[in-house]
Amino acid sequence: MNARNLRFIRPNNPKKAIRIADDKLLSKKVLKKGGIPVPKLIAKIKNSEDLDNFNWNKLPNSFALKPTKGFGGEGIIVVYGKKKNRPDAWIKADGSIITIEDFRNHVRNILDGSFSLSGVPDTAFFEERLRLLKLFKPYSFKGIPDIRVIVYNKVPVMAMLRLPTRESGGKANLQQGAVGVGIDLANGVTTTAVQGKKSKIIDTIPNSRLNVSGLRIPFWREILELAVKTQEISGLGFLGADVAIDKERGPVFLEVNARAGLSIQVANQAGLQERMERVEGLKIKTIKRGVNVGMDLFGGEIEEEVEDISGRRVIGIVEKVKLTGRLEKELEAEAKIDTGAGFTSIDTELAKSLGFGKTVEAYEKLNVKYEDIKDLTVKERESIFKGIPYLETTAIVHSSHGTTYRPMVKIKIVMDKRIIYSRATIIDRAHLKYSIIIGSKDLGRFLIDVNK
Repeated sequence: MNARNLRFIRPNNPKKAIRIADDKLLSKKVLKKGGIPVPKLIAKIKNSEDLDNFNWNKLPNSFALKPTKGFGGEGIIVVYGKKKNRPDAWIKADGSIITIEDFRNHVRNILDGSFSLSGVPDTAFFEERLRLLKLFKPYSFKGIPDIRVIVYNKVPVMAMLRLPTRESGGKANLQQGAVGVGIDLANGVTTTAVQGKKSKIIDTIPNSRLNVSGLRIPFWREILELAVKTQEISGLGFLGADVAIDKERGPVFLEVNARAGLSIQVANQAGLQERMERVEGLKIKTIKRGVNVGMDLFGGEIEEEVEDISGRRVIGIVEKVKLTGRLEKELEAEAKIDTGAGFTSIDTELAKSLGFGKTVEAYEKLNVKYEDIKDLTVKERESIFKGIPYLETTAIVHSSHGTTYRPMVKIKIVMDKRIIYSRATIIDRAHLKYSIIIGSKDLGRFLIDVNK
């Protein structure tokens, strides 16, 4: 860190540029003027008089409250909606209630400088809460993920996706328990991941089986070009640009950091100093050229690298599979890869073709609904289905169509040259495009590239 400060930050970051980066309102104004998309400003409170006269009723149902000179994510409060029948209260990420009086106390702390870099008096401001991109929904707890891009000498040299967790209270801040995932600069695909301020290496999202590697970031080149443009506008020679992707607006710049932390190195399994040395002194005349240099130098061969690091195969969201059931006959089908589903599920007709016709017939004859057995014990449920041929077990499945009770059978799946022995549920999928979906319980040895 000392080498970074002495060699790269001090010589390349003028005091004027650092002042812009350290003041979120000022940097927002400068970036907006330069054509960089930023969250919309709702209101600001500069002093006690503003606080006394502030009209809380003009705030929307959801917003973020931030200190202008805060650092490390401290002092930020994000609310997600109004509390019913409570005009004076909002709901935070963890489900707790925050009232106008709570906000007043928090704003007083901001004004007193409790969260500012050097403890000096500060300004509080409210800005729009960005909307979560559907792609990131399974990977984030409540908050909005963001991407940090380190830019040096007009070249993106390293990047990291930061994912909010329950532990971090819905904030994309590693110091508070968020997950940081390295990104291959050539194509925007995630690699290795760490969590928390101790940078513990992890393979999956906390409290889930979702792999964090192999996810392709949308708008990737646009994000890198905007990050380099932000460096030009801010005047910082070394910076960390924090970008979120709003589901309506696309990439939106949250803030600029003149002293970006070094956890990004662990997430990328690479040293930042070495990368900056490789681009130091290069004559980069255009934004496009800078991005091309970064993508060429610090990316490529991502699939092989991810597979080497994780021991997992990289697959797409649709894969050809070979299936074997009770019969020796092997069938081929296109399978949808669905990390949001727990169990693998096969269509009724496909199940019959795999030799489970009698299983389907006997189960349908019973005509058991979830409502009929939801209050029964496991033994009582098992007794109902006793005698159904080739039935492995049964499963309760929750989906957008409601809760169903399904039969399960044993099948063998060969996908990307790997064998999966699965217990698959059977359901009528005739109205759907794919006769089989592979659920998360069978995806432990794979990484998903959503654009493959």
